[in-house]
Amino acid sequence: MGNNEIQGYEPFVDELKQLIHKKQYHVLKVINAETINLYWEIGEEIYRQQQEKGWGKSIVQILSQELQKEFSGAKGYSAANLWRMRNFYLTYRDSEKLAPLVREISWSNNIIIMEKCKDDLEREFYIQMSKQYGWTKRILSNFIEAKTYEKYLTNQTNFDLTVPEERRVQAKLAVKDEYTFDFAELSPEYSEHELELQLVNNIRAFLIEMGGDFTFIGNQYHLMAGSRDLYIDLLLFHRRLRSLVAIELKIGEFEAEYAGKMQLYLTALDEQVKLPDENPSIGMIICKSKDKTYVEYALKQTSAPIGVATYQLRSTLPDNMKAMLPEPEEIAKRLRIFEQ
Repeated sequence: MGNNEIQGYEPFVDELKQLIHKKQYHVLKVINAETINLYWEIGEEIYRQQQEKGWGKSIVQILSQELQKEFSGAKGYSAANLWRMRNFYLTYRDSEKLAPLVREISWSNNIIIMEKCKDDLEREFYIQMSKQYGWTKRILSNFIEAKTYEKYLTNQTNFDLTVPEERRVQAKLAVKDEYTFDFAELSPEYSEHELELQLVNNIRAFLIEMGGDFTFIGNQYHLMAGSRDLYIDLLLFHRRLRSLVAIELKIGEFEAEYAGKMQLYLTALDEQVKLPDENPSIGMIICKSKDKTYVEYALKQTSAPIGVATYQLRSTLPDNMKAMLPEPEEIAKRLRIFEQ
């Protein structure tokens, strides 16, 4: 019986493909979890033996030589990696919350998070993000170097009230608290139009600073609201959110009426420009300065999803942002979004 005699088999093939992919993914998850379990147990045993026998760090050199003789094809038994296993066990042994979570991401990501993050709240954020969005080692490193955790906690949006739960975290990641436009060459008394043109003329640098998931659609994007003309300073598209992103540039301090105007833009975008398979549009107001409390009040009165950020013309981000973060209890409360 040839293929021509069997009709309508394509859905069956697709079903089998999905089944195979699902099982392959499940197998990889099981293998990864068992690998992390093994490394945890090795780390625990190294630490226990050190405590009992007073051995120093040099024990891992001996262990590495002996294990690599026995398991010649295995790459994970270098002295450095064995020491990481010990530190891995010590880092998470007292954390009922994080100990199970570390089994759900790769060993390479665990190393980066363990060694580059300062406390358990920060580690929880990056573990959850790696798990939820499948971040690779390179992407994770880039997010940590960009201080994504700090910016996630300090940015100002009303997304908790206006964006559906399944897209809320990703939406928050799309808005920084502050942008650095150090590539813009502006006159001392520059205008909003001049700033806009500089961002457009340096579009590659601008999109990199915005975060990498944005594509450029246009500037002074024209819409009509009845007989009135509307012009959006910059219109972008966020690939992961599948949302249009309207940006208004202000060279002064944030004012509450900016949020009302942005709500008008977003309504027009959703009715006139958004495609059926795209998600509702998001607004970003980027100002030279803002009063955080005033911004909070303004955003609470707005039903459209809007974020408010500031910009600098040179890098002013402090290396240590600890003083800017909320209290640990508030951070833990905000991270509970992952558990929902």
